[in-house]
Amino acid sequence: MSESASTGTGTSDDRGLSPDGTIRREGSLSRVPVVFAPVVEAARARITEAFDGARLHSAYIYGSIPRGTAVPGVSDLDLLLALRAEPTEADRAAARTIEAELDSSFGQIDGVGVLLAAAETLTSTFERNDLGFFLACLCTPLLGEDLAARLPRYRPTPLLARETNGDLHLLLPRWRRRSAEAATDAERRSLSRGVARRLVRSGFTLVMPQWGGWTSDLTESAEVFARYYPDLPERIEQMRTAARTGRAPSADPAVLATLIDDLAPWLAAEYLAVHGKKAPRP
Repeated sequence: MSESASTGTGTSDDRGLSPDGTIRREGSLSRVPVVFAPVVEAARARITEAFDGARLHSAYIYGSIPRGTAVPGVSDLDLLLALRAEPTEADRAAARTIEAELDSSFGQIDGVGVLLAAAETLTSTFERNDLGFFLACLCTPLLGEDLAARLPRYRPTPLLARETNGDLHLLLPRWRRRSAEAATDAERRSLSRGVARRLVRSGFTLVMPQWGGWTSDLTESAEVFARYYPDLPERIEQMRTAARTGRAPSADPAVLATLIDDLAPWLAAEYLAVHGKKAPRP
């Protein structure tokens, strides 16, 4: 990839950074493609109906839709709800209802994911360089007070790399179990999408401090990884496969096996060797 190629969050000339060298917030409601505007408005309405002000602090949209790169019929809708207290089972049930209603109502999207977290957790010291970074830099405000005002400006540091993806090794048993239990193509596609995206993002953050910037674009993330592992062509090709799978999920068991049983263990071990383990949470 040439140095002038687009990152999806800016250009590779600025590498997703503001003039002061901090990571620029990558999304905006003004970037939402026209075809997805009704989806976003419906999400806003359904969230408001399901969660009153006593329960909901704020809501955010993230992913390709607010970045302006979503593809109709292919991209999914990703939402984060910051609650005034820790999520309850009733909150999770309401989130599942929102997911199902939006997914069935709009052909523009292929799946909906609603994350729930307490506002206090999102802004806590122990989540400062993980969920806090996620909210401040990767999420676009949709409803309520923006919690990013309570968080610092972030730089592409080894600390950020460790805290965002230094727990990859902990996911491997769960992924293997889900892969073994997947009985339908839909289940395998869903798993392949999530696994592939996490692996590409971990591959990118592995080398992020050296590259000195930020991108959420899967293709560029894989190519940035490739720059720093030129002597491992097999891993580069696997990372490129993961980037393609993250955009267009696969139900092929062989693809899942490559990602979960080959690329993931190597990447997890390399990540621990380079950045160490993510700090334990309370």
